[in-house]
Amino acid sequence: MMRIAALTIRILRQLRNDRRTIALMILAPIFVLTLMSYIFNGVQYDPKIGVINAPESFIDRLESRYAVVGRYSESEADMLIRESKLDAVINYKRGIPYITLEGSDPGKSKAVIVLVQNSIQDANLGIKPDVTYLYGYENMTSFDNFGPILIGFFVFFFVFLISGVSFLRERTQGTLERLLATPIRRWEIVLGYILGFGIFTIIQAALIAWFSINVINMMMVGSFILVLIITFLTAMVALTMGTALSAFAENELQMIQFIPLVVVPQVFFSGLFDMSTMDTWLQVIGKFMPLYYSADALKQIMIRGRGMASIWTDIFILIGICMVFIVLNILALKKYRRI
Repeated sequence: MMRIAALTIRILRQLRNDRRTIALMILAPIFVLTLMSYIFNGVQYDPKIGVINAPESFIDRLESRYAVVGRYSESEADMLIRESKLDAVINYKRGIPYITLEGSDPGKSKAVIVLVQNSIQDANLGIKPDVTYLYGYENMTSFDNFGPILIGFFVFFFVFLISGVSFLRERTQGTLERLLATPIRRWEIVLGYILGFGIFTIIQAALIAWFSINVINMMMVGSFILVLIITFLTAMVALTMGTALSAFAENELQMIQFIPLVVVPQVFFSGLFDMSTMDTWLQVIGKFMPLYYSADALKQIMIRGRGMASIWTDIFILIGICMVFIVLNILALKKYRRI
């Protein structure tokens, strides 16, 4: 019993001296729970529907069920739904509602169909709407919708963790110190490590994307090359972020402690949850999350089949984030040597 008590006291003393571990054990769960409370207490989502030639009585029934209804011409409605600004377009022809669903989110598509069917039943019209999908298909699953987001998340998570721990070991084992004793410059060290890990991330990104699309049959209607570009950029963001934050960790445990502060918030703003139902200030925070842009680009490619013209903004932002963390990596090495 004395030996057990002595060991217990030693561990408690170690924890008492590691103030950051104590703070994260207490504050990290509070932070994540607080963030979740704001996200899950958002407003209810109301389907956005464009109508063409629809009778006023039908529009009133849609609005009474909290749909956001807009009246458009055929050209206006077609442009808006292709830009994913509408969930559906309902065009009345010869008394029959022809529904075109945006289709990339099966949950929203089903909500629109149920809403229209209930509105028709209320009026006792006895007609059956004609339904087509702009993107996706009738039996599209939630996995098809979330698949691109999951690809980006897993690439980000594992590269962030492995690169951070690996760079930390370079420092704790003395390899980085020996490098800094040579004439090599800080920026050369950072670029060398990034390029070294970058070759591995190319292989990793290619394998994950290929497996997801060809083995588990994740929905894919766009260019595989563009998917590779986005997954590679996602991995590079995680790589530069992981190596930068590793400068502030003294051991592997402290590196893992960054996960609830860096990785978990990325999940909430990646598209797994509908950001349009969140408070405005949360939507602003989401725009600073790298996975927001990675997931947006992958969904544009894999589900909507769009090309470079639709994702170039996401690509430039991901590249910009990489450059910011490369600079931070170089500045972080100042604490070890000034060159």
